[in-house]
Amino acid sequence: MKLLILGLGYTGRAVAAHMRGLGWEVRGTTRHPADDSLLQWPGSDISDTVNWASHILVSAAPDENGDPFLAGLEAEILAAKPEWLGYLSTTGVYGDHGGAWVDEGTALTPATTRGHHRVKAEGQWMALHEAQNLPVHIFRLAGIYGPGRGPFAKVRAGTARRIIKDNQVFSRTHVEDIAQVIAASISQPNPGQIYNVCDNNPAPPQDVIGYAAELLGVPLPPAIDFESADLTPMARSFYAESKKVSNARIKDELGVRLLYPDYKSGLEDLLAQEAAT
Repeated sequence: MKLLILGLGYTGRAVAAHMRGLGWEVRGTTRHPADDSLLQWPGSDISDTVNWASHILVSAAPDENGDPFLAGLEAEILAAKPEWLGYLSTTGVYGDHGGAWVDEGTALTPATTRGHHRVKAEGQWMALHEAQNLPVHIFRLAGIYGPGRGPFAKVRAGTARRIIKDNQVFSRTHVEDIAQVIAASISQPNPGQIYNVCDNNPAPPQDVIGYAAELLGVPLPPAIDFESADLTPMARSFYAESKKVSNARIKDELGVRLLYPDYKSGLEDLLAQEAAT
């Protein structure tokens, strides 16, 4: 089986490694073409690679026009007739729900420009599913962490802060759990379906920073009120949304058993991996 990943960033590379471990051939697009002879770069003709793939995963940030790959590859993708196509979106499409639970049936009311772009891209892919019978599957990812992407570096450096905002709660997902959800969907395709991908334990962001400090045996980073915190516009925008995301569908329909069901198990494993290297 042959998987093409359009957008080999942090998550795409984790999926590639997972699928190669299952015996798949994997190719993908990247802006950094230095480390993998199987990759195709932007600017090259990847039409043959699209046709080569039996399955396609789309993992690239959209803009105001929606998914950037659709502008140049829609005809090629439709002609290739993939057995499965996945689109990696974000739980940011739900917007702010004041800390309440959301699931895949919740109305999409994004609170950020990024969220609006994702809603548009999702709509483009689902329109192709409905009009052209393209076997599209949507994956709404919560906050992603994993090897090389976690709170430990900032906590060690003394630059981490515990930003406190009343009723603020986020959902998260370990990148290896994203990879296994993708593999589970590929093995049990359900075109047109949407899946939230997150762990079981939505939590305030300050709790995650605090637990990282506890694991490292260092003092708790300072607690700072959100209103007075010196945050970049990008960082502040993450606090515009508070919600708990249900992951029942990936467990009930796909039979996924999370490797890291909460942030504590995920952080503990990351630290153990650091110690082992």
